[in-house]
Amino acid sequence: MSRNIGVVMDPIESINYKKDTTLALLWAAQDRGWSLFYMQQQDLYLDAGIARGSMQPLVVREDPDNYYSVGAAEDRDLRDLDVIFMRKDPPFDMEFVYTTQLLENAEQRGSLVVNRCASLRDCNEKLFATQFPQCCPTLVVSRDIQRLRDFHRAQGDVIFKPLDGMGGSSIFRVKENDANVSVILETLTQQGKQTIMGQIYLPDISAGDKRILMVNGEAVPYCLARVPLAGENRGNLAAGGTGRVQPLSDRDHWIAAQIGPTLREKGLWFVGLDVIGDYLTEINVTSPTCLREIEREQAPKIAHQLMDCIDVQINSR
Repeated sequence: MSRNIGVVMDPIESINYKKDTTLALLWAAQDRGWSLFYMQQQDLYLDAGIARGSMQPLVVREDPDNYYSVGAAEDRDLRDLDVIFMRKDPPFDMEFVYTTQLLENAEQRGSLVVNRCASLRDCNEKLFATQFPQCCPTLVVSRDIQRLRDFHRAQGDVIFKPLDGMGGSSIFRVKENDANVSVILETLTQQGKQTIMGQIYLPDISAGDKRILMVNGEAVPYCLARVPLAGENRGNLAAGGTGRVQPLSDRDHWIAAQIGPTLREKGLWFVGLDVIGDYLTEINVTSPTCLREIEREQAPKIAHQLMDCIDVQINSR
């Protein structure tokens, strides 16, 4: 059956052809004969209580020199779209929130938004993980500098990080007796005005920060372990880490099983878990990546699996 599929994303001309996950999702949708429509955040608007968009018909190709083309923009009701992929990368700022609210208007009138708008707003990628304390390392969330100091003093070797960062930005490892702890906490909390997370340092980061992809609450059997550069504490590819595809461990499967039912309940159909060693550190719900690297080496049809899930969701409505 033909479907109309919209995507809200960053400028398509600026994506990394070799690595972009959104592009793989669009290829899979197009392979089914579904019609694609491209939008950026500024193309969405509300008129007389109806969310609309200036959307361009989109064709995608597996050709690095000519991977997309767009047609003339059409001003249409967002409800004309059966599915809308919300794939705008963070920052998770107020414009991101407003975009989800506009998309929710279409969602309430019958369009399927992947992932569900309310869950995108509710599930901070670091705080959401703390809903599964059995999976998490020892941590604290606070903006109280003394409380954070006490955590550091008790644990000795910790990571401090903002709650809204991405790509490994502004992550600090603070060892025992580190003379910089005060300035780090003052900077990250903006003198006690911004809440951050403190987490025990996990030495297993040397073996990689594992990205586990979840489709409809089920784990893809292979993950991408992002291994830090020598002397680095961050495995993020954006911070210079290198990727290694590997099968999930028994503990990885257990963590995924703990989280999967909640993902399905919240309409979080495509999610990336971050796991260091035996511990969950983040649940990425906005625009999870690493699909291309995993598919390239092990060839699980992750994008097609998500399209199967979407088809079921639409047919059940």
